[in-house]
Amino acid sequence: MAAETQTARSEGETYAQRPALRGTRHMVSAGHYGAAHAAFAILEAGGNAVDAAVAGGIALGVLQPDIVNVAGVAPILVRMADGVVWNIEGLGYWPAAADPELFVRKHGGAIPEGVLRTVVPAAPDAWITALKRFGTMTFGEVASAAIRFAGEGFPMYPLLADMLAAKRDKYARWPSSASIYLPGGQPPKVGDLFVQADLARSLRYMVDEEKATLARGGDRMAGLEAARAAFYKGDIARTIVEYHRQEGGWLAAEDLAGYSSPVERAPSVHFAGTEVFTCNAWCQGPVLGQALNIVDHAALLAAGHNSPDYLHMIIEALKLAFADREAFYGDPRHVDVPLDGLLAPEYGVRRRAQIDPRRAHPEMPPHGIPDGAPTLNGALTSTAARAASALRHDGAPTGLPRDTSYICVVDRWGNSVSATPSDVSSESPIVPGTGLCPSSRGSQSWTTAGHPSRLAPGKRPRLTPAPALAVAAGRYVLPFGTPGGDVQQQAMLQVLLNMMLFGMDPQDAVEHPRVATYSFPDSFEPHATLPGRLCIEARIPRETGEELARRGHQVTWWPDRIWRAGAVCAIHADLRTGIMTSGADPRRASYALGW
Repeated sequence: MAAETQTARSEGETYAQRPALRGTRHMVSAGHYGAAHAAFAILEAGGNAVDAAVAGGIALGVLQPDIVNVAGVAPILVRMADGVVWNIEGLGYWPAAADPELFVRKHGGAIPEGVLRTVVPAAPDAWITALKRFGTMTFGEVASAAIRFAGEGFPMYPLLADMLAAKRDKYARWPSSASIYLPGGQPPKVGDLFVQADLARSLRYMVDEEKATLARGGDRMAGLEAARAAFYKGDIARTIVEYHRQEGGWLAAEDLAGYSSPVERAPSVHFAGTEVFTCNAWCQGPVLGQALNIVDHAALLAAGHNSPDYLHMIIEALKLAFADREAFYGDPRHVDVPLDGLLAPEYGVRRRAQIDPRRAHPEMPPHGIPDGAPTLNGALTSTAARAASALRHDGAPTGLPRDTSYICVVDRWGNSVSATPSDVSSESPIVPGTGLCPSSRGSQSWTTAGHPSRLAPGKRPRLTPAPALAVAAGRYVLPFGTPGGDVQQQAMLQVLLNMMLFGMDPQDAVEHPRVATYSFPDSFEPHATLPGRLCIEARIPRETGEELARRGHQVTWWPDRIWRAGAVCAIHADLRTGIMTSGADPRRASYALGW
């Protein structure tokens, strides 16, 4: 994939367990096999990549309801055949009535679980915006699979069963949540049919409103707007607002009615002959671009894949990028984010010079000073750093991280989509009668004075879900992404380097072992940090981990192919041969389909 590559495997290294799926017509890779089928069915019916991604993305909110919510977030990257990469932001903002001082006064600065951490649900608008701008189908056509999975049910699979059981006490706090996720008072077992009848009715209501508009002579656009209005202004909105009013929440009718997902050109960086697109700094997407600018691809090739020198450089580069994330990233409508400076190649080179090749930085390094950085930001960041230091934990990460999913699609017309729908259902209650858990993404805001992601009315949290899309002009297009919270950009970086520098196909690239650093404040409340902590999957040789430990990394060993290391999906579309090759990470229920 790069002009200069090195053999991917050394003696004794394990090959991928799954074969790489190849085709020439269309391809989908998704975080659940049911969502992959939903998207593939749309492609087979004549829909384009956007139609298919919306179908699969909504289905993920049904099939993975612990980590994706139909009323959650959905950042989307779209590259149509004209080559322009657009970002549909798909992230809601804090309600107008939100009061950051309340959390300081009553909760010691914490943002507690429950309705108070709710931000405006963005996913329904984001999916419908994608259909309006770039799709060809109706909402009813693309939502049909999700409605069937919700109304008729689907067989419970192991990871979801484990997560519902692990979060049993959380779901039990609210009767509306317990009735769905703890049917009969118990979490469902593997193989049980899992039904979400209220969620099916909510989606059908949106479809019915669309059908009524079409029956009155409205066109597809009018129908899509009717489906959107059903959620943001109709019975669903009224039910959500009334419940939140009763429970002491802030979400109001005006917050829902006034929401729309911005659509902007996606920022990018150049690396080894490839342009890598991410979302803007309202999420952690630019961390990937910064890390690519910081690493030296020639030095990585010389070091050898997953050698101590190779992993040390990647880890230290990520620490530097995350330090900048902590200092500068936030909603650009409220914070002056120096994104151009952060993504400038020369800034990456300056940051690279701060890496000691023989010694790990013991904690999160100081942030840099990119061109355009607000002069006030350094002082403010020190306040955030002091707050984070009070939340340091010893040992390996043991809690159940909040999570997400992913889907990518490439069609026969040269269109591609990369999307990361998300939001958990265990941190705030299901609105009775709807099957919906309005976005609890407020957990990714701060109450610390001066923090760039301190919550404010109308401000978006700093999001972890962050899809990516790589384009090598005339050679290939590569949508890719993963679940994993703060591990997302780390897993995506390693998989991208596997393909670009070492010639791996996408399936081989996603199955290779990975590492993850936790040496920065976690994006989720309570924003704990594990200074120096480095988790390593077990297939990486022990002597490599021991050498990294000698360099000062606080090494903890993960089992092989652990779900905490992310579950990257990717599609490599070769523009010269027309062959598409997909990867779907077996660390979770991810699957690919195509032909």
